[in-house]
Amino acid sequence: MRHWRLPEVETPNGARSPVVLHSREGAERAVLIELRAGEALGDHGVKESALLLVLDGTVRVAAGGESVGGDAGALFHFDPDERRSVTSDGGARLLLLLAPWPGEGHYRGDPVARSGVSAS
Repeated sequence: MRHWRLPEVETPNGARSPVVLHSREGAERAVLIELRAGEALGDHGVKESALLLVLDGTVRVAAGGESVGGDAGALFHFDPDERRSVTSDGGARLLLLLAPWPGEGHYRGDPVARSGVSAS
């Protein structure tokens, strides 16, 4: 088992140098990103399915013609290749989780639970 105290992990170069916490070829990845006040992750996409969790601070996420604000605890999901941008006026610490599209043998059972709370 590996574990981290995310508030204590140093991110010395902000968004220009995300910290890869975990990575396995062909499998999941966990990346810690710090956006300093006024920094942004410009329009981008990745080939994997992505989850972005706001650990601290506030962000504005734009994707698919929609723009949504989020603070600590907000969780965003992006489909593979979905374009998005993330901005933070006051700074934020984010955890990005990337997972490849489920392949043969992956569980595809019950429907996914829907969010009952919307961050704005």
